[in-house]
Amino acid sequence: MSRTLSHPPAVRLDDIQHFVLEEASWALYEKLLRDIGERPIRVTYDEGTMEIMSPLPEHERPKKLIGQLIETLTFELEIPRASLGSTTFRYREKSKGFEPDECYYFHDEQKMRGKNRLDLKKDPPPELVVEIDIASRSVPREPIYAALGVPEIWRCKARRVDCLHLIDGEYKTRKMSLAFPFLEPALLQRFIEKAAVDGETAMLRQFVAWVRKNKWA
Repeated sequence: MSRTLSHPPAVRLDDIQHFVLEEASWALYEKLLRDIGERPIRVTYDEGTMEIMSPLPEHERPKKLIGQLIETLTFELEIPRASLGSTTFRYREKSKGFEPDECYYFHDEQKMRGKNRLDLKKDPPPELVVEIDIASRSVPREPIYAALGVPEIWRCKARRVDCLHLIDGEYKTRKMSLAFPFLEPALLQRFIEKAAVDGETAMLRQFVAWVRKNKWA
């Protein structure tokens, strides 16, 4: 359940799943990020509204599975890849900040190689973001991604993977991926389902066989 608060609550962040702060300053947002540190808590900020969530297993499992599929695919096809996971992206001038479930660079991999600090005024946004949609968010993420120029989102809901392209400032559903023009992301649903039955290792073996059968590698 969401709660809207005007002041930071006097509770440990680890004890709650989801709450929202209205009229939160950028300074408060940055302080909260420092206080959270490495704890698995996600913070989204959009023009004064700040949402704080603690991911559940039903969120983390598909996130990791899709990440493994992307990473296995790039390994098989020898595609350069920079994986930044749930890195915090902040753009103070646009008053926006987000932490994707997973994110990747491909064409810009060399440019991002070895970077430990990001500046979205100079550095490009991720080329592909993975979003796991299992709960209603108080702060919509897509407008934030659009404002920062993320070209592609794979949105997973109920094991279905939708592919969204940024077109004229809005995300539109498309069949084929921008990052992998030969791939229909919706087809990955079968492998997410297989992992629940056969386990992750067996699923990845089947995925590799499928990639090779399609002669992508």
